[in-house]
Amino acid sequence: MCGIVGAVRREEGVLGALIEGLRVLEYRGYDSSGVAVIKDGRMLVRKKEGRLENLEAALQDGALEGASIGIGHTRWATHGEPSDRNAHPHQGRSGRVALIHNGIFENYLELREELLADGVEFLSETDTEIVAHLIDREMAQGLSLPDAVRAALRRVQGHYAVAVIAEDEPETPLVCARQGPPLVVAATPNAAYLASDVLGLLPHTNKVVYLEDGDVAVLGAGTLQVTDFAGQKVEREEHQIDWKPGDSGLGGWPHYMLKEIHEQPDVLARTTLERMDLDKGDVVIEGGQFGNEAMRAVQRIQVLACGTALHAGMIGRYLIEGLARVPVDVDFASEFRYRNPVLTAGTMALAISQSGETADTLAATRLAKELGAQVACICNSAGSTQVREADEVLLTHAGPEIGVASTKAFTAQVAACVLLAIRLGRAKGTLSADRARELLHGLRNLREQIEHLLSEPVREHIRSLAKQHARAKGFFFLGRGVNFPVALEGALKLKEISYMHAEGYAAGEMKHGPIALIDPGMTIVAVNAPGVVADKVRSNIEQVKSRGGVALSVGSHQGSHKIAGQCIEVPETDEWLSPILNSIPLQLLSYYIADLRGCDIDKPRNLAKSVTVE
Repeated sequence: MCGIVGAVRREEGVLGALIEGLRVLEYRGYDSSGVAVIKDGRMLVRKKEGRLENLEAALQDGALEGASIGIGHTRWATHGEPSDRNAHPHQGRSGRVALIHNGIFENYLELREELLADGVEFLSETDTEIVAHLIDREMAQGLSLPDAVRAALRRVQGHYAVAVIAEDEPETPLVCARQGPPLVVAATPNAAYLASDVLGLLPHTNKVVYLEDGDVAVLGAGTLQVTDFAGQKVEREEHQIDWKPGDSGLGGWPHYMLKEIHEQPDVLARTTLERMDLDKGDVVIEGGQFGNEAMRAVQRIQVLACGTALHAGMIGRYLIEGLARVPVDVDFASEFRYRNPVLTAGTMALAISQSGETADTLAATRLAKELGAQVACICNSAGSTQVREADEVLLTHAGPEIGVASTKAFTAQVAACVLLAIRLGRAKGTLSADRARELLHGLRNLREQIEHLLSEPVREHIRSLAKQHARAKGFFFLGRGVNFPVALEGALKLKEISYMHAEGYAAGEMKHGPIALIDPGMTIVAVNAPGVVADKVRSNIEQVKSRGGVALSVGSHQGSHKIAGQCIEVPETDEWLSPILNSIPLQLLSYYIADLRGCDIDKPRNLAKSVTVE
């Protein structure tokens, strides 16, 4: 989950480009950072514990300026505590090799023992340093840098993306390799770049190459060559990226999370509007994806996802079963891949992922494919591994999401699930054109309704509620039916960025144990919308109030608002669409509570944006 950048330039120094790339990718890890450059034939390394500004302060002496090749890294710790010595880059024994790494080398202990016996002295507690020493040793025996990297990586087990530079290697200045975590490379007429996320390349080019597992790339100024681990050249397609460099900037907002919350009306429009065929009462996915023949063959759907994406998938289960009448199972991808699952004929495995690089989700969908499932995905990254490996793809077009706590990607995923449910229902004949048109009209109206929820009066009301509840002992989020996963997502958002205890429950389960925790210090947030379970949720609020709990009603059910006393009024829409609207106030409530508590909203402790390791 670390951020990796690298650059080779013919006519200008690389240090500024490295720092710029690390700043864009800091959301992938931020407990330490470092750079290594080769200047005047010498390896120079600087690295510091803490945020990127600590490294920038250490570079103020200008000693690394003017170097034409370098690598940089922001770390999310897996082996060894955050510290200067555990920060990347790591060097081999001779000091001529520097390496950065995202992932985990699983057999590092055995290799460490081997290197200790060879007289190597380790300077860190990381698994990464082991591979730097292996490469250094291979080069000492006469191998070129690319061959030394290949030889060293043949010794390791695990998942990794690495980038390596070495002194005295003018023909092959920068080498990188991928086995699991993402790595993107690009060459321009006078330079070449690599990064663990396409965002790191956008300031330089919008034409990129996504490396595949087993690829080794050699980058020079204006050159790029990709080989396999045996050194045989392989061809990789160049992709053009539509995102712009400014899309990943703050643009005057105090936090990325707030910026991305406010982008949701436009995101919803990009995800849905051009895919609506109101005349036919249907959904059309570009490229003929999710066509009638493929959808009619689907007998069951297995949703695979993690975290926020899992909650979107849970909403998708209600939508698909309710509208298309196709049975749906939802699994944590991390559990599915290890529980020896059984899939029946006609199963579609539906992966949901913002990045398309989530390690557990990729592994789970690969297993599902081995078991005979058709693989589909809902994803925000067009060139990601998940997209490239799927049979059917529905892109969300949410744009870059930098805030670690997902907001706009979640609502886009839910909107995509609405589209998929309608498309599947129409293909199967379980959803009439008239009913589909009603839902599509409702989906179109959501943009204006979200804009209302983001208006200043509503925001100020939510901020005032946040002030009242920012010091609560804890939170229960309750929901039923299609809004039960919204309660789970609301609790996740709050705990992620405010570090407050928050749990989401199916409201009907409160009386089966959790109700014992209700007291005046506990805030209960009830998510409700008019529909078949609305009165049952209202009854749950009554049960909470009768036991001294403080209730906050969120949604468009007036009966719930009257009983709760405190409420956030949400515009009324079709019950199937209500999760999208009901999620917005919960995002704002979490944001304002975290802000009042002085938390680091965009970079919450212990978390990183894209979980590319187990």
